[in-house]
Amino acid sequence: MAQPRKTSAATDADEETRSTLVSVRDLLARSVMLTRERIRETLDDAVTRGRITRDDAEDLVDRLVAVGRAQTEDAIARLEAIAGAPGRGTGKARVAVRRPPGTDRVLREVDKVRRSAGLGSPFPISGYDDLTAAQVIARLGELEPADLRLVHDHEKRNANRKSVLSAIEKKLR
Repeated sequence: MAQPRKTSAATDADEETRSTLVSVRDLLARSVMLTRERIRETLDDAVTRGRITRDDAEDLVDRLVAVGRAQTEDAIARLEAIAGAPGRGTGKARVAVRRPPGTDRVLREVDKVRRSAGLGSPFPISGYDDLTAAQVIARLGELEPADLRLVHDHEKRNANRKSVLSAIEKKLR
């Protein structure tokens, strides 16, 4: 069966989506994930050894964390704009099947980073409404019980997929 030809606007949107994903992927590949606690431990050790003053160490921790949060929020915003996360973004790639290869893996990593950095989110799984049941079930193991209940409620009110609901209920037991 012949595939419908894409319009120039659709092709441009696909190219823009791919370009944004590549830039986010590159940002994540160049990034280093450290917790505030690990940074603080390292600088506390430097203070103990007399290599840096306590005030300088505190300033450095604050600056490093601020820069890290800004970069994380930027990556999350870009990915949510592409994925069309619930209540956010433009949804440039609304259908999971049409996402470029690796997008789901990138979104999963972004979700992990967001949770470990303590950044709030309106929903625990980015691009949830565009994921297949199998993709959602694969992500459930990463969630805390409170997030599982949030996903359960959302799923029940919207797609109401039995496989997803039963997987969530099994995790909550």
